[in-house]
Amino acid sequence: MSQNAKSQPDAKADNRVFVLILQHPQERREALATAAIAVAALARAKLAVGLSWPNLPRTLGREADPRRWGVLYLGSAHRSAFPAEQELVVVGGRGEPIEKPDPVLRGLEGIVLLDGTWSQAKTLWWRNPWLLKLHRIVLNPARPARLGRLRREPRREALSTIEAAALVLRRLEPTPAPAEALLAALDRLIAASRRPQQPVAEPEP
Repeated sequence: MSQNAKSQPDAKADNRVFVLILQHPQERREALATAAIAVAALARAKLAVGLSWPNLPRTLGREADPRRWGVLYLGSAHRSAFPAEQELVVVGGRGEPIEKPDPVLRGLEGIVLLDGTWSQAKTLWWRNPWLLKLHRIVLNPARPARLGRLRREPRREALSTIEAAALVLRRLEPTPAPAEALLAALDRLIAASRRPQQPVAEPEP
């Protein structure tokens, strides 16, 4: 059984905000990839693997209003203007925080996350121009990535996909259960990755 299979919970958390993860094909080869684990932990989630999709409805396989969706934004942002205690910031087209983010966040039906290395995620961003129609959300985490010691992140604010989803859902969901389910799945993955490998027994002569 793979580490990913061991890390999947028995029951899915009942999340209100749909989580759509776009995964770069090369990320599937990573031993510590977390996108599949995140999707397995949530009742409303989908993992799409590829480089480009025509629009949000085609990616989801159903109708969806882009005005009620957000995407974790990878571009430049005016982080010096972010309130220190605000871990989720809605920004405008130039990376500046918008004045009244709460109505936007409350109205979100779903969130898109890009899964891969920093360069792979940027490739997904530029190859899918429909993402520009979504609300841009920037993470401003108070703590470094929990997976950081096992898989280095390029920036302090960069989190693993499952941690990013947990941070978003902790802010948007009415209960902490979905975020806690994601972090519990991450803890299982970390524990499995640190477990010493059992030596393979030599066959009898």
